[in-house]
Amino acid sequence: MAAQQALADPAGRVKASFDQQTVMRLLGARLDVVEPGRVDIGLPYRADLCQQNGFLHAGISTTIADSAGGYAAYTLFGPGEDVLTSEFKMNFLAPAKGDRYVASGRVVKPGKRLSICQVEVHAYEGEQATLCVIGLLTAVRVTPR
Repeated sequence: MAAQQALADPAGRVKASFDQQTVMRLLGARLDVVEPGRVDIGLPYRADLCQQNGFLHAGISTTIADSAGGYAAYTLFGPGEDVLTSEFKMNFLAPAKGDRYVASGRVVKPGKRLSICQVEVHAYEGEQATLCVIGLLTAVRVTPR
């Protein structure tokens, strides 16, 4: 019964799904904020996630941004539904250099099948934040087979 209640709770469902994403565990990412229509994912600095100039690799930035946007949409879905990304467009505004990174996803337009989300990645040096990535993501509501 408690497991079913956790799955009916959007934050509980996001956490349960996030915990199954082995790539997030591999990266060392964590859920920082889970609210209806919004998810933040934090990632501490690791040299092995950086590209040749010491900046967080674009592939890592987009990975955490993708999950933040998808899970933001997922918070508005019902039990028994799941989420997939159908497309995203990212613009890189500044090199991602910091001691930690935060990817934020926010639902701009929820829909019955497709939800449009804005995603951002900020690099933090202490409390100083730099917006590094901004983008739009389309999340698809699916029913697993």
